[in-house]
Amino acid sequence: MDMPLHLQHCQPLRGEENRVSAEIIDDLLKQLNGWRLSTDRQSLQKTVPFNNYYQTLAFVNALGFMAHMEDHHPDLGVHYNRCEIMYSTHDVGGLSMNDFICAAKVDALLGG
Repeated sequence: MDMPLHLQHCQPLRGEENRVSAEIIDDLLKQLNGWRLSTDRQSLQKTVPFNNYYQTLAFVNALGFMAHMEDHHPDLGVHYNRCEIMYSTHDVGGLSMNDFICAAKVDALLGG
């Protein structure tokens, strides 16, 4: 049995050969909670709602620590009561396993 995504760790990846195929993307997406593909299928996106700015910033700080530990950093939109998260691996020109690993870690951080 494969290790759950949220227990895996990111690896340095470069080149198109490390891009996840369309079939695998669809399978991996089923393992995530509330994530969607961008229209061009090049990034994972999720909007996380919060009650206030303090909760939003607390989450962003935890996410920042996780990103530092995994050396894989999302693009973020930080708002009063929500955080928009986008993962993509620029060095492979699309989605890599690192994006799905980090998305699963976000889900675990949120308790789901």
